[in-house]
Amino acid sequence: MMTIDWTHAWLGEVPALIARPRAAIGPLPTVLWFHGWSADKEVHRSELAQLAGAGLLAVGIDSVGHGERQPPELAQHLARSAREAQPLFDSLVAETVDEVPMLVDRLIDRGGADAERIGAAGVSMGACIVYGAIARERRLRAAVALLGSPARGRPDGSRLAVDRFFPSALLSVTAGADVVVPPAAAAALHAELTDWYRNDPDRLCHQSFPDAEHLMKETDWQQAIDSACAWLLRFLAPTGGRLE
Repeated sequence: MMTIDWTHAWLGEVPALIARPRAAIGPLPTVLWFHGWSADKEVHRSELAQLAGAGLLAVGIDSVGHGERQPPELAQHLARSAREAQPLFDSLVAETVDEVPMLVDRLIDRGGADAERIGAAGVSMGACIVYGAIARERRLRAAVALLGSPARGRPDGSRLAVDRFFPSALLSVTAGADVVVPPAAAAALHAELTDWYRNDPDRLCHQSFPDAEHLMKETDWQQAIDSACAWLLRFLAPTGGRLE
């Protein structure tokens, strides 16, 4: 089993948990990982370890208002469901999306990230961040949105700039019985993106778990993470770093 080195770091004013394969040399393909509503980067050590074990630099991010940067007055709001706190939810998603270019810059400047092999993945609220980040940051070559909605996360009510998605390789994973984040918006986005990806359709994929709920069974969740890892490896193939 590959040994993983863990580092807590600050990327600007953003706290991060970085998982790196100890045997890696040089800059590595890098994945920003975004957690769900009221969670934090520490919750996803298992997913970060799996990504790092596959040879990626896996970077867990505390989204705005969460984890190490959660102000006390936000605690009661974060305890609510995303539906009940929708305006706050949209605001925090948008603010986190706006940080993504800076996060990419800092990771490249630190020397650990391959500038040509940057990706993003997230679950639930984190997936909403991923959808926004693809349109915001053109350096994201691959992305995985797990159980998220592209219809959320824009306080001004604007639509996603779908013309900015291609050529980023996008995998969306949805649950058919999800009443927390219904899958319809992700399905509609993929239908809309089909024409934009017509010259390279293999870069667009929607994987559905028809009977799954938002809180997936462990077996379904592991299958989803395995798919996410395979997708990111496929489109962020190591070139700069290597394992010895």
